[in-house]
Amino acid sequence: MKRLLLPLILILALTTRTLASKILIPMDENQKNHLKAYGIAYWVLRQYDTEIDWLLNYRGGSFMMPHNQRFVNEMVIRGVSYEVISDAQGNQIIAEVSSPDANMDAVKLQKAPKVAVYSPKTKQPWDDAVTLVMTYAEIPYETVFDEEVMDGKLAQYDWLHLHHEDFTGQYGKFFQFRDQPWYQAQKREAELIAKKYGLNKVSELKRNVVNKIRDYCLGGGYMFAMCNATDTYDIALATQNTDIAESIYDGDAADPAANSKLDYSQTLAFRNFQVYINPYQIEFSNIDNQPEERGLIEQNDYFTLFQFSAKWDPIPTMLTQNHMNIIKGFMGQTTAFKKGLIKPEVVVLAENRAANEARYIHAPYGKGFFTFYGGHDPEDYRHEINEEPTDLNLHPNSAGYRLILNNILFPAAKKKKQKT
Repeated sequence: MKRLLLPLILILALTTRTLASKILIPMDENQKNHLKAYGIAYWVLRQYDTEIDWLLNYRGGSFMMPHNQRFVNEMVIRGVSYEVISDAQGNQIIAEVSSPDANMDAVKLQKAPKVAVYSPKTKQPWDDAVTLVMTYAEIPYETVFDEEVMDGKLAQYDWLHLHHEDFTGQYGKFFQFRDQPWYQAQKREAELIAKKYGLNKVSELKRNVVNKIRDYCLGGGYMFAMCNATDTYDIALATQNTDIAESIYDGDAADPAANSKLDYSQTLAFRNFQVYINPYQIEFSNIDNQPEERGLIEQNDYFTLFQFSAKWDPIPTMLTQNHMNIIKGFMGQTTAFKKGLIKPEVVVLAENRAANEARYIHAPYGKGFFTFYGGHDPEDYRHEINEEPTDLNLHPNSAGYRLILNNILFPAAKKKKQKT
């Protein structure tokens, strides 16, 4: 009997391997944990050097990879939905997405990008949604700050996230929190770094930092920023020849004529904006659409992803992969960008048309790219200082957080030449 069973087991194993040679990770409503699915894709790329097909606009931007029992085991452990399909079924999917009549395509993910987060050593646990979601998705990252940037270490990384940071040297314009230990610690950290590099003011340090980050993008780096790291980055670039920080922040007065000296030719995303000199006004400029200008409340605050051609515009398509097209809004110190202040070469990826604002924008820059995403925490409408961080175990299918993770996988893609 044993002699009969052994050949039968071998035949069944070979048959299963032949019929089940692909794993499909669906990213539509059938996925139990969208966020951890990105972590699986990153893990496969990093640990096994295995190519993955990112199926753009197919079932919410699904992933397909060769069948491997280790992959299956890891998906079971992490609670990620998957389907085991035959090689013939996999080929049929590729044919379907490649059809000229279908607004779909397959992009090869080839190598896990090395990820860095620009963040102060004194950051607080409620500070940043990106580090939160990378930790939840189990995507490894390294932390860099001004010293690493100044020392030229950005070239070691493929992808850089700018933590919720004020690049104008005004400590977030959080003067009202000056007695808080976290405020004092971050101020002290920034001042010590500026002194280390022979600079008199933190604003001077930050100007050097934004220039080096811009050089990183020019050389082929991918930069992603959220909340006030978006507009303060461009403000710092535009104010290299003028002082916008009042004495409570840097010890001397701001230039009263600063707005006439802004150099928009230096910026990445925005133009024709005006900065706010008032040190007690928590906003930095008129780039951010204010609540009274938006005319929205939590119950009607949504933004819509644009639909791009997967074959003609693969990069915007990658960045907007989602199982939802309309996404609930969320606020931040910088929530949304006035459309009239966005440079014409910048692509708007998502908007709230009623408020005439962009929420998510992207553009190539030199050999690299940048993406700006307004708001602080996609699952906390009005995130407050000192508030507990969001528990992503309660939001495994967050459409807003998915947009962040699209950006992390984007550098892994084998780029096709854009046709528009």
